[in-house]
Amino acid sequence: MTRPSSRVLRGAPVDRVREALRTRDPLPSGRGFAGRIADPPGRSGPVLVRDVLGREPLFVEREPLALDAVDPTAPDNWSFDRGDLADPVSVPAGSVVSRAGVERVWTLPDDGPAEPDHGQAAVDAALDASLNELTTGGDLAVAFSGGVDSGVVAAAVPDVPRYVAGFEGCHDVAAAREAAAATDRAVDLRVVEITHEELLRAVRAVAGATGRRNPMDVAIAVPLYLVAEAAAADGFDRLAVGQGADELFGGYSKVEAPARDGRVDADTVRGARTETVRTLPAQLERDVLAVRAAGAEPVAPLLDDRIVAAALALPGDHLAADDERKIALRRAAAGRVPESVRVADKKAVQYGTYVSRELDRLARQAGFKRRMDDHVGQYLDDLLVDE
Repeated sequence: MTRPSSRVLRGAPVDRVREALRTRDPLPSGRGFAGRIADPPGRSGPVLVRDVLGREPLFVEREPLALDAVDPTAPDNWSFDRGDLADPVSVPAGSVVSRAGVERVWTLPDDGPAEPDHGQAAVDAALDASLNELTTGGDLAVAFSGGVDSGVVAAAVPDVPRYVAGFEGCHDVAAAREAAAATDRAVDLRVVEITHEELLRAVRAVAGATGRRNPMDVAIAVPLYLVAEAAAADGFDRLAVGQGADELFGGYSKVEAPARDGRVDADTVRGARTETVRTLPAQLERDVLAVRAAGAEPVAPLLDDRIVAAALALPGDHLAADDERKIALRRAAAGRVPESVRVADKKAVQYGTYVSRELDRLARQAGFKRRMDDHVGQYLDDLLVDE
């Protein structure tokens, strides 16, 4: 099988990853990496690597991974694209894969909590550094929903077009328009209006690219796919996104009072935040594959190693407290975005775009009633049976 790209490592220079292997540094600067290292330090043969947060997808054939006699790093046995392989499995985030098997090398740092003022200052500095490196060129667009995450990204490149997708009347399109209107300069906001026909087409594309067919993953990835597709059609090769902010900075309601929330095992804000961060590898794999399938390359400045390190060290009261979430990020956003954007409530993309609502509607129209167990999931299985 011929690989679609001659690149053997994505996201970082080989020397940086070799040094990260030697020192076991989980955040060696950059925005993640994955691929093959031919001459890793302290090892007798080539290895596959994937960074600690899984910011770059990486896949290996299931059978070579299970058989000692087969080299999983051979060219035909791994890929950045799951569609290149017959039976792909994800390389676990933070791991090295070799003939010897799978070894966890990198784990998230567990330092802190930092002193509050120092913690906030570190977030401010990291955000400045990462966003200042967000080069525009002529090929960058921004996925924009009107919230603080995409807002700070868009504010760093004010002349770049912003894209939002959703059904008519949905929250995300309205919020994006309001945020654009509140900005003190002209904003090029482009709305991708979703119809049922476009929804079904995108569902098939997302399922094929990601291998995900469950309603939650599909509903989250579809708007991102359609935004990336529209941007690519307009000639933009890169799509800047706000991914990672909710997980790193405590953007979920279950982080606010974890001791009373059965959705998390932890009983502290920092512990609950750590649980959400550990969900990032699976989420980012889905999102990156969806954007690439649409013809663009995702750029995630809020997942820069410097921001990750600063966020992980924050004390709990700088994450979530008193019905406020992403406290440190919102403080860092002051002066960068309009106040209405800085304090805007979060609405999950699958609900803010009405994609989940309309999938439910289509399922019921097709005879999959709500009284049925997982009726939308059954509908998707039926829809995708020949895919």
